[in-house]
Amino acid sequence: MTNSLDHLTSRFSDPQQLVPELGDVSTALFKIIGNGAVPRSTVTLIHLRAGQLVENTYLTVMHTANARRAGVPEEKIAAVVSWNDAPYFTPAERVALELVEAVLTPGRHGQRVPDSLYARAAEHYDATALATLAMAIGQVNFFIPLALIGKPLPGVSMAEQWRTSTTD
Repeated sequence: MTNSLDHLTSRFSDPQQLVPELGDVSTALFKIIGNGAVPRSTVTLIHLRAGQLVENTYLTVMHTANARRAGVPEEKIAAVVSWNDAPYFTPAERVALELVEAVLTPGRHGQRVPDSLYARAAEHYDATALATLAMAIGQVNFFIPLALIGKPLPGVSMAEQWRTSTTD
């Protein structure tokens, strides 16, 4: 039996092979958001929500798997898309999800991150954690163009996600 993804290809090959400096940037970004100021589970939730907001299957599948590895319960993962009315999220997680939506959702009137949202976030996160949250949103935002333009394959191993021909 063949995998239904076997015939799919990405638009370009592994960007880290094309632009080796990407590895250094990637490593630095992962180190920054892994500083312990924000729980890994919260970072995975905002990354998952970002993938949903830009309607990208690759990012959504990848960050769903990351959330599972971080120990996020299945009902919480499933409810990220409707977090506003889901009972599973802590107040700190809610404000983090609200922040990623504010940053990534166009068409808002006024400031995307108003003072009132920042104040609510500051009730749950200290200055280091707030800066880390901003950088975690920036990290996923950094990779969004690669996902949208390059179209890596969702749900396959890292070695297979950048496949420009079915014989790669």
